Amino acid sequence: MQTFQVNILNPKAAKLLQDLADLKLISISEQPENGFQTVVSRLRKKAAAAPPSLEEITKEVEAVRAKRYAKNKA
Repeated sequence: MQTFQVNILNPKAAKLLQDLADLKLISISEQPENGFQTVVSRLRKKAAAAPPSLEEITKEVEAVRAKRYAKNKA
């Protein structure tokens, strides 16, 4: 038995695959979604649309460092 991962781009292809499954030529099983991969994909799409500036990155890094420093001092 061979296993393939198929990404369906057209609804007609889904219909064809379902017809093959009905004829018992193939079996179809849905893969559970990987939550981590979903989050990473969403973050990458956001970053591609509006990449953060160097100033924004620096500001965030300084805020995290200040928070850690305050936590370690306490």
